[in-house]
Formats: sequence, structure tokens, C-alpha cells
Amino acid sequence: MKEPGQLLVALVQTSLEWEFPEANRSHFEGLLNSISSEVDLVCLPEMFSTGFSMNVEGCAEPVDGPTVTWLNKMSLERSFGVCCSVMTKESGRYYNRFYLSENGAITCIYDKRHLFRMADEHLAYTPGKDPAIFDFRGWKVMPRVCYDLRFPVWSRSSVAQVQIYVANWPEARIAAWDKLLMARAIENQCYVIGVNRTGTDGSGKIYPGHSMVINPWGEPIAEYVNGKDEIIVVTIDLNVVNGFREKFPVHIDADHFELKF
Repeated sequence: MKEPGQLLVALVQTSLEWEFPEANRSHFEGLLNSISSEVDLVCLPEMFSTGFSMNVEGCAEPVDGPTVTWLNKMSLERSFGVCCSVMTKESGRYYNRFYLSENGAITCIYDKRHLFRMADEHLAYTPGKDPAIFDFRGWKVMPRVCYDLRFPVWSRSSVAQVQIYVANWPEARIAAWDKLLMARAIENQCYVIGVNRTGTDGSGKIYPGHSMVINPWGEPIAEYVNGKDEIIVVTIDLNVVNGFREKFPVHIDADHFELKF
């Protein structure tokens, strides 16, 4: 049984069908059906409905499209929130957009700021500008998407108590993923959740999973590094974050800065 201040989180690490939203939604619906109603938040990978595709004209959906409608349906029928990113078209532009759905409605939107130019993502999508921290069941949560992980200034926060990174992070650079998740936890004294996909995408890239939850000391408290499809369920504790920051107040000596666009 959860204690006050605790959050039960599920990370869904699985393969994706390339540019096939209907199949992916059906697959994830089956997985969500297997998750206990005691879970508070379910985290899906980046672009869970399509894979990491640049085919925006063929795959991007409007903000009220079938995938967002599905997210709202899932959260309405269940007691947990669901977060992920979805290829989204709005006002003639395309975004790699993080959504959180709760009780049948979108309650948080974050557009990926750092677009992965080595795959021409910056040519297909528009970068976000809002750093976005949202409230979820008593927690301050910072959403981030994949390549954002490499940019510590963008993720620096003494407010957020947990950061969530949804990703399609390939096997070739997985060592960086592991280390950077730990670094973000250490420098921000917060929990960090990283959920990555498995399998092979339409361009032949292999994804090894390595989904994990890191505590504020930078230690993995749950991880799957075997490249298999798994659902990771872990409890995180708000008292741990607040207590550690109070006992070891690194944020007091942090440098102040302002981001300019």
C-alpha cells in the first residue's frame, strides 16, 4: 500500500510497429489492461504510435486526432495518468509533442525543444520553447523528450521533483543514455524516469530498452537493460526528494542563468 507522498509509476518498454498507429494503439491497450489500477502514472516511449519517423505528412495527427483521443480514453477508463510523445500537427507546423492525459483529458503539453539534427528532425519539426513543469498528484514533474537529455541547462530545476524522459534512444549510443539519466538525477537532486523502446525501426536502427528509474543520489532503483519487452513498476517517494534537498542543499549554491531564444 502506498504511503502519503508516494507515487507508483509504470514504464512500458516495448517494440513499436513502424508508422502503424492503429497496431501500436492496439498493442499498448493490451499492455495497459495488464497494469494494476493502483498505479498512478504510466509512461510510454517517444512517438509510441509511429516510431521515430520524419514522415510528418503521412503520420502526423491533429491535436484532436485518433491517438490523443485514445490517450484520453485510456486515462478515463483507468485510474492512472498516461504520458508519451506523439507526432502532432498544429497550425500548419509539426511537433514532437509530449502529452499527459488524466481522467479523459490532456492536462500537460510539452513540445520537444532539442531536435535531433543527425536524423533531420530539425527539418521536419518545430522546436518547443516552454520548459514546462506540471503538477501531478502532489508532485512537480518536468517532461522531456529523448535528445533533450543531452542538454543539462534545459533540464536544470530546483523545483521539479521528478523528470520524465520518453525516448527512442538507439543501441549505438545507449551508454550515453545510461550515464546522462544518472547525471540529471544527481545535478537536480530529483528522481529521473527514462523510458525507451525496444526492437528495430523502419530505418534499421536497433533499440535496447534500458528503461530505468534513478533516485536523487543517481542510483538506479529499477532498470531493464536486456532489450526485452517489460513493464517496470516502481514506487518513488516525495519525502525522499524533499528530505535529501533539505539535508544536502546544493541548490543554494547553484549558478543562476537565463535562457534566451
